[in-house]
Amino acid sequence: MGVISRLAAISAAFAMTLSPAQALAQDPGSALKLRELDIMLMVSALRCRFGPDGFQADYDRFSTAHVSMMNEAGNTLKADLSLRYGAKGAVRELDRISVGLANRYGQGHPWLDCAGLKQVTEELARETEPLAMLAAAENLLAPSPPARMAQLVRR
Repeated sequence: MGVISRLAAISAAFAMTLSPAQALAQDPGSALKLRELDIMLMVSALRCRFGPDGFQADYDRFSTAHVSMMNEAGNTLKADLSLRYGAKGAVRELDRISVGLANRYGQGHPWLDCAGLKQVTEELARETEPLAMLAAAENLLAPSPPARMAQLVRR
């Protein structure tokens, strides 16, 4: 067996030891989507906390349920950014990205109101499938609502 074949076998064996959540969070593109989903929900929960559709407790359940996946996603982003910016630069760049996302969602979600955000956060807090989390992120972070989420759109 050649060196490349051995490395591929070792990589495949290592990948099989990862949970689906870890494997998903170790892809930089997916990791960024998961990070954005978390920030969007966190900022939205803060924005909505004093209204009738406050969902801070739901966000707390979401955060607790998915802390390891979100931490893994953050570590993946830092590692990916370190390749381009070095260790210190990666921390600064991740902070810049996070603050930019928080500021964007501080103005409100582009198409969901607090009631819709509360509903999806309740559902995501119970979600156990990593690929479903990624699909939710892709849908919820879209600039306009996917057809299957039309019932949640604020009117």
